[in-house]
Amino acid sequence: MSLQTKKKPIVVEQTYPASIGKVWKAITESRQMREWFFENIDSFESEIGFETQFDVISNGKNYRHIWKVTEVEEEKKLSYSWRYGGYPGNSKGIWQLTTEDDRTHLKLTHEGTESFPQDNPDFSRENCSESWISLIRKRLREFLKNG
Repeated sequence: MSLQTKKKPIVVEQTYPASIGKVWKAITESRQMREWFFENIDSFESEIGFETQFDVISNGKNYRHIWKVTEVEEEKKLSYSWRYGGYPGNSKGIWQLTTEDDRTHLKLTHEGTESFPQDNPDFSRENCSESWISLIRKRLREFLKNG
């Protein structure tokens, strides 16, 4: 794998038959986020500077997720830094929403995943990409459909 390929961000896109307001709430309100994203997230606010931490168990290991909101454009864009406690590396999650007729298009970009320890399969590009595809194209889609 070339260095250029390794630095390429993970991008997952999906269009939902839902209003932009409904999708925005699903990605920014902690109560809704717990239902499709991370059940352990205690709180989340779409405000620049807001920080949250929560634990996620994966493959028998505890990963402390540490997020800090860095950019907010109401119902358009949300960005936050994403680190793991006890591990080197820093990444950035960028959520972008646009309206297409009566539907909402979501583009999720996760930059910097290569900065995490690549000798840990939980941090591999393939694992991160598969997780995002499942979250965006399956879990969030089902949540919006049934919510």
